[in-house]
Amino acid sequence: MPSFGYKALDSTGTVSHGEVQANTRTEAYRKLTEQRLRPVQIFQPGEIAGAVRSPDLPRVGATAKLNASRLLQFTEELADLLDAGLQLEPALRVIEDREEKSPIKSVAASLRQQVREGKSFSHALRDCGGSFSELYVNMVSAGETAGALDNILRRQAQYASVIIDLQKRLMMALIYPSIVFAAGILLLAIFMLFLLPQLTSLLVKTGKQLPFVTQVLISMSEFMGHYWWALLLGLGAMFLLHRLWTSTPPGRRIWDRLVLRLPLVGPILKKRFMAQFLQTLATLVSNGVVLLNALVLVRNATSNTHIRSILDSLTTQVGEGAALSRCMKKNPFFPSVAVDIVAVGEQTGKIGDALQRGAARYDKEFNAQIQRLTILIQPLTILVVALFVGVVAYSMITGILTTVSGLRMR
Repeated sequence: MPSFGYKALDSTGTVSHGEVQANTRTEAYRKLTEQRLRPVQIFQPGEIAGAVRSPDLPRVGATAKLNASRLLQFTEELADLLDAGLQLEPALRVIEDREEKSPIKSVAASLRQQVREGKSFSHALRDCGGSFSELYVNMVSAGETAGALDNILRRQAQYASVIIDLQKRLMMALIYPSIVFAAGILLLAIFMLFLLPQLTSLLVKTGKQLPFVTQVLISMSEFMGHYWWALLLGLGAMFLLHRLWTSTPPGRRIWDRLVLRLPLVGPILKKRFMAQFLQTLATLVSNGVVLLNALVLVRNATSNTHIRSILDSLTTQVGEGAALSRCMKKNPFFPSVAVDIVAVGEQTGKIGDALQRGAARYDKEFNAQIQRLTILIQPLTILVVALFVGVVAYSMITGILTTVSGLRMR
């Protein structure tokens, strides 16, 4: 029976060399796998080691980037496979061999290839086209170190599910008002640009002095009819200037601070951040990540630059030896309830459980605020649109009645 030379990694990551009796490279790969070895190279005698790759190591090019829902699907499926007893490489191969077309297949293929070549899973994630955040990678690294990768992935899936659910609820609360407001704007534009000019020509022919409100409305209609292009250019210029301004660090900080101070949106964004902040810390600390490192990861995963500057100060103080609750208490951004929750966790030595309870509490408050916003913003939007339509209707009806009364007097 022919023999094949091999280079493989054992369960501890140690490189081993040797020969295996097999008819084909595929059979050699299978036999090495049964011996709990991870083949890196399989070659026949006389071939240059490293010149021939295992047939099960496909060349993978650039991988597609996974969105949030596909990342959650990949994490849940990999956690299920590892929990069922599969090793990492066979689990990735199962995902890669899925029949349906999905970017997850290419990501799994790239990860499997890098793992087979001797990289750790966390390093492979970091080099996989930006699909995995620094927070995700560091959690996986902690799981590899602790030997609890399946538990880490399960917690990461739960965390991602919570974050996606928060984002969906926020978007769902804004869909209906946005549609109503857009429809109202479209209706006003049609009325001002097409219907009002025709009615204006009839009113002007009567020679009757029109009411002030009607004259203002007619002037606005004429301006929009003649200079609609200027309005579009102005809106485009405002949008471009806003993008340029927020692309600078000072402008971005000012804008992020203003967004948090908006009357309706600001409190909801703060509640959403507190739920995400406490949930992330709870997940990291419960899986053995040091609190200081967990704060650094949370800071890096925060997109709001104003909040990130607050977390920078918090991380610096904790790094100097101060208690987290005491640092949070010094900053008015953190609610007293959150400070008390963290303080209780520090006193009892169960900060992970305390953070988890705090995350659940703020998640409930976030849900309540989303429901209140949904109840309030829908009639408020309808009221604003109805007010605009009512003003237009009132001005035109007043002009028509004034003209008709002038004709009767004649």
